[in-house]
Amino acid sequence: MEASKEIAEIEKRIQDHEKRISELEKLLQAKPDSISKKISIKEFVLTKNATDDQRRTLTIGYFLEKYGGNTSFNITDINKGFRDAKIKPPQNINDKVNKNIAKDYMMEAVEEKDNKKAWVLTSTGEKIIESNFSEG
Repeated sequence: MEASKEIAEIEKRIQDHEKRISELEKLLQAKPDSISKKISIKEFVLTKNATDDQRRTLTIGYFLEKYGGNTSFNITDINKGFRDAKIKPPQNINDKVNKNIAKDYMMEAVEEKDNKKAWVLTSTGEKIIESNFSEG
């Protein structure tokens, strides 16, 4: 009788271990999906329908806010964004920003950033980027 109790106990422990191993395997299989590689600014701009410098300026501003951790951005940030994306910056970035402001895609930030005028995207600007510039 004692041997059958031991066998039952061992079988119970084996079933418990199998259950725990199965749960760990499920966690490990789910792990790669939860780890996402940080997208580069170049990759991000390429995924959007940013066909001209005005659109690219807006796209870079969006990237800086959503992925760069910026609450606002200035001309230096946008210029660096173009360079990081390996795109030649426009000669007059302020003009591109002003055209985005005229379309209600950007607005001036409440506070300057590094003693320079700063901007943020409007909700309209965010939506147009998220729709890949599909205005319909």
